[in-house]
Amino acid sequence: MFHPLRVSEVEPLTDDAVAVTLAVPPELREAFRHTPGQHIALRRRTGSGEEIRRTYSICAPAGPDAALRVGIRLVEGGEFSTYAFKELAVGDVVEAMEPTGRFVLEPRAGYFAAVVGGSGITPVLSIAATLLIREPTARFCLVRSDRTVASTMFLEEVADLKDRFPDRFQLATVVSREERRTGLPSGRLDRERLTGLLPALLPVADVDGWFLCGPLGLVSGAERALRGLGVERARIHQEIFHVDEAPSAAVAAATPGARAPAHSTLTATLAGRSGTWPVREGESLLETVLRGRADAPYACKGGVCGTCRAFLVQGEVSMDRNFALEPEETDAGYVLACQSHPATAEVELDFDR
Repeated sequence: MFHPLRVSEVEPLTDDAVAVTLAVPPELREAFRHTPGQHIALRRRTGSGEEIRRTYSICAPAGPDAALRVGIRLVEGGEFSTYAFKELAVGDVVEAMEPTGRFVLEPRAGYFAAVVGGSGITPVLSIAATLLIREPTARFCLVRSDRTVASTMFLEEVADLKDRFPDRFQLATVVSREERRTGLPSGRLDRERLTGLLPALLPVADVDGWFLCGPLGLVSGAERALRGLGVERARIHQEIFHVDEAPSAAVAAATPGARAPAHSTLTATLAGRSGTWPVREGESLLETVLRGRADAPYACKGGVCGTCRAFLVQGEVSMDRNFALEPEETDAGYVLACQSHPATAEVELDFDR
């Protein structure tokens, strides 16, 4: 469900990024209480009536009175990011969906680490800050990659963590497009480099949880490096922020299925109510549901954010691509409605599970 929230602050972060804070009224504070690492979907309607939705991670530490603050980077051709960067002002109203997402860390004692690229710092900032504030024995190592120092989001917030928790917060920064006199050499953080870098920074085997966030190339390279270093899959958590196109490895991670039947029907349960609709040729199951239920959850429609996750109750589907669900989720029967097509005459989804 979307709620109209008023913008209380728009703070420039870099030449192409802003932090936007939304005022949450008392009656909605419980609904918008977030777990560190979660995101919200924002919606606006253009002058022509077109609806635009985008998902942005919450960067503020979690807590009863936590601010609802998100980081937004300007994307070339991006309708919502352009609007947020160039037009959004204090006092404007934006529609926001309640926090969701499974790229999270409930604060607990332990040793945690993250590898992030660009705006992938946003959810990890909330994760690290909340952990260090709440758990006096917890430690966190952040390895971040950016194009240049000037393009680095949340420089002050990360520096503040380093100042407040010098013995428990470790930071390693790499820039890819400029030379630095101090720190790590410039260049991309690919699988080969991370395989050598990570063991030099921290005891890889002692880390209780790894959080990888950013562009597909960085996240997939970091995951392969960690697996090569002996890290169990269960300790690796990832969230993709940007996908140019679906490479073969990512397509293979989706759910294959039989050729679509000539005629099929979809039954879907959403917010306690069920409906049945015929699936039109070529449309995704999300598009089928949206024809009958405008309140169906979605944001990116690209298989990245996971907002449209649903449980497959009956039938079979094929997914075009999947960058949001973990293997254990697909094994348990969850699919992305925006990427799913029927592979049997009858399919049933449950969005409430």
